[in-house]
Amino acid sequence: MKPCCRILINCKNSSSFRCPFPKSRHLSSYYSSKRSKLGGLKRVHTSHSNKILGSKSIINSNRSIFCGSDLNWTQSEAFPTNWVEKNNRFLGIIANVASNFRSHSTSVESQVKENSFENIFIQGGFNVKPLVIETTEENQDLLRTDDRKGKEYKVEIKDGSNVNIDESSNEILSGSRILKSTHEREVSEVEKEAWKLLREAVVNYCGNPVGTVAAIDPADKQPLNYDQVFIRDFVPSALAFLLKGEGDIVKNFLLHTLQLQSWEKTVDCYSPGQGLMPASFKVRNMPLNGRDGEFEDVLDPDFGESAIGRVAPVDSGLWWIILVRAYGKITGDYSLQERVDVQTGMRLILNLCLSDGFDMFPTLLVTDGSCMIDRRMGIHGHPLEIQALFYSALRCSREMLIVDDSTKNLVAAINNRLSALSFHIREYYWVDMKKINEIYRYKTEEYATDAINKFNIYPDQIPHWLVDWIPETGGYFIGNLQPAHMDFRFFTLGNLWTIISSLGTNKQNEGILNLIDDKWSDLVAQMPLKICFPALEHEEWRIVTGGDPKNTPWSYHNGGSWPTLIWQFTLACIKMGRPELARKAVALAENKLSVDQWPEYYDTRYGRFIGKQARLHQTWTIAGYLTSKMLLDHPELASTLFWNEDYELLENCVCGLGKSGRRKCSRLVARSQIAA
Repeated sequence: MKPCCRILINCKNSSSFRCPFPKSRHLSSYYSSKRSKLGGLKRVHTSHSNKILGSKSIINSNRSIFCGSDLNWTQSEAFPTNWVEKNNRFLGIIANVASNFRSHSTSVESQVKENSFENIFIQGGFNVKPLVIETTEENQDLLRTDDRKGKEYKVEIKDGSNVNIDESSNEILSGSRILKSTHEREVSEVEKEAWKLLREAVVNYCGNPVGTVAAIDPADKQPLNYDQVFIRDFVPSALAFLLKGEGDIVKNFLLHTLQLQSWEKTVDCYSPGQGLMPASFKVRNMPLNGRDGEFEDVLDPDFGESAIGRVAPVDSGLWWIILVRAYGKITGDYSLQERVDVQTGMRLILNLCLSDGFDMFPTLLVTDGSCMIDRRMGIHGHPLEIQALFYSALRCSREMLIVDDSTKNLVAAINNRLSALSFHIREYYWVDMKKINEIYRYKTEEYATDAINKFNIYPDQIPHWLVDWIPETGGYFIGNLQPAHMDFRFFTLGNLWTIISSLGTNKQNEGILNLIDDKWSDLVAQMPLKICFPALEHEEWRIVTGGDPKNTPWSYHNGGSWPTLIWQFTLACIKMGRPELARKAVALAENKLSVDQWPEYYDTRYGRFIGKQARLHQTWTIAGYLTSKMLLDHPELASTLFWNEDYELLENCVCGLGKSGRRKCSRLVARSQIAA
């Protein structure tokens, strides 16, 4: 028999959520009758909360979630397809909002009125789940043709060529263009094996695919948490399926993880914040009480309470937003991002990230272990990886948020944070030979507002390895910046995403690839790519990592080589018009990955050994390789996944508006670099 479905929250006072198979029709009929009055998303007020869910007891007693087994939901009940024009639909509105907005704060809390965008939530605060809207229509197609049929736009790639993309093309939506092109060249045995393993990693919930497990190592008798579906790990798998024309699993994943979004206390007696996305979840098959031989599927999320350091994930929500955009861009199905529950989920994440705190910087303050480097590695503070993903998620949200009276202040807050964040990273995180020479001659103990050494960096912090390592024609963004501390390590993921998202200027982005090319033997070597360089060694390793036996020098997060980074490197290279670098890296990995059984990571300075504790058949290693191959075959699709410079941000420099005594603004510098 088919299993029942429910969701577990690991909390003493929380109850489980059942997903009954009979579809609940009263929700869709309610929205059908109220759509004209409420105007879709923008007029859902808290006074209607009991009507929306049918009865208050549903929330307070068993907290049912309305989900059918086919998960074939649409947003058509809440939003007409022509409600918002898809192509550049927010450009004029955002410009007006940004220009008319006088508050310089980048926090949404100080800008949103009491009953503005919070009215999307049902009364009850932290104990309320985002709405899940269901429709009664059966057998609807997952992918729909975009109503911009016949329209084309040009995407400029840095090699000087223009790629024409017709988003209404049925070939793109069905994936047939990719399959056709793939068959034009001979599909290698390595690719066939990779697809076979990726499909074996698929996890089903209520009979539908909802993600891929982290690893499927057949020899691993203690899988730990590698048998779970991680939001971060699933992204390359999702892109592989999307580029293949198989969008169902991605849509299911996005909607189910949205239902797991934090809204109750989960870690001891402290709330991690409404809007937090879990790091991972596991599908458990559990027997029904009192019903012999009958089982139910259970989604069991992990918000960090089961993680190695009990740290809540900061990057999960950012990756989720990025993937929502990617789904729409590749499939042309924009109805998903227009759903009430998806819009609400984005707002929750943004509200969490844009909240005011004690920090003075536009960057996100996070602790060790809150991202891909999920162990103690000295990245607490403002690690580059989180800032680049944060910037990307903000740009995604600005594209996808439906602008109305309840969201215009949120959009303005996004604009302000984007401007301040890009200024901060470009100005203070970038190092090249010129900047290192400046730091070398820094004066310290400067208290004036126009101080050059604003963070009181001591010149002696410049490490000896950096002086001879950095090339004359390249540079990179440092790993972290705090008062009296600059982490000069090169972190690959953060630098690649500054390129992909255009967080860096064009000149800086080119400098990063120049550095990788020049230091190929250090950053790529035998297996692409180093997660960071150099490794912490000797006493520094003992102090910073606490003597972590898994993060020994040149292993795991401490200078290990991670093949999954290939797909992001490929995307960055295509954007900057240097696909030959990506092909070189992919060919290098292709020669070893299958033979070595697709390891999680490699050890030693040059990536010659399989990681001492690396899992085999690691899913995001497999998916990263496949995604890279397809991106190289179809650069026109790759162009939908990156961002070009946003010139509006250069016009709206928030940091230059305040009474800070700033003598110059990096907007002018950025403009000159772009022009160059």
